[in-house]
Amino acid sequence: MTNEHLITTGFTSESTAADVVRGLDLGGTVVVVTGASSGLGAETARALASAGADVTLAVRDADAGAATAEAIAQSTGRRPAVRRLDLADRASVRDFVEGWSGPLHLLVNNAGLVTSGLERTADGWELQLATNHRGHLQLAVGLRPALAAGAAQRDGARIVALSSTAHMRAGIDFDDLQFRGRAYDPQLAYAQSKTANSLFAVEATRLWADDGIVANAVNPGGVATGLQRHFSAAQRASLDAAEAAGVFRYKSVAQGAATTLVAAVAPELARTGGHYLDDGREAYTVPNDADLADHPHGVKRWALDPATAERLWVVSLHLLGS
Repeated sequence: MTNEHLITTGFTSESTAADVVRGLDLGGTVVVVTGASSGLGAETARALASAGADVTLAVRDADAGAATAEAIAQSTGRRPAVRRLDLADRASVRDFVEGWSGPLHLLVNNAGLVTSGLERTADGWELQLATNHRGHLQLAVGLRPALAAGAAQRDGARIVALSSTAHMRAGIDFDDLQFRGRAYDPQLAYAQSKTANSLFAVEATRLWADDGIVANAVNPGGVATGLQRHFSAAQRASLDAAEAAGVFRYKSVAQGAATTLVAAVAPELARTGGHYLDDGREAYTVPNDADLADHPHGVKRWALDPATAERLWVVSLHLLGS
């Protein structure tokens, strides 16, 4: 990985989602945004709808999704569709995929979960990895034919995977992905899942670029959303300390969604994938032993390593029984 010739755009940490889509005509563009009933997902969906896209809100709480769809309709004149999706439930993801018809041009894997302690899915997966990584992988694999059809129709389809600066805390522990042998640390588990999101973009692009599908990971930055509602006191203290140390500064939700929109619609990312974006541009790569405090806008090598990305994909599909 090199830090030469990084992809840049005209957008910065101050840009908003509305800035990124301003002047664009996304009429006929079919979009799915996961976790779109609030926060970054809702803002992403609103911005895309405002530019004319046909948006589906894929949400765990259908009532909350319906309320968000109504708010988006009131502000943009376009009402998104709402479909239930619980990423931690393999059957729910399968139902979503089986219920989809027609081409898909953009998949935004926005949904995320933070826990304060060890929780597991009904089939035994550590909940953060299951929700943040496994569910989105299963969804993307299932929707691949729709994305390929969208790519053929529109000369390209895109996937956006939301990662986080937290990825710098942990790589992938293939010896104990599910925290069955090591002590459980929710921050470490979240970090592993965010590294997995970035690696997903690397491998999805390698496998599917010939179909016209590219995937990129984004770091939205520090945004106060419902994602933090289950933080323990220790997790909140850690976040406060990081902010005080200058590791990050809080963005508005509109600013936090901007880099997602850059990956989704910016022409600079139309035909290239496997990148990690921060503040509207491709992040610089740092060694795995780099200190987060020194590189809050970097990406660690372990989050972009092709061999690790391929291994994680294979292992995850095997554990899914695919």
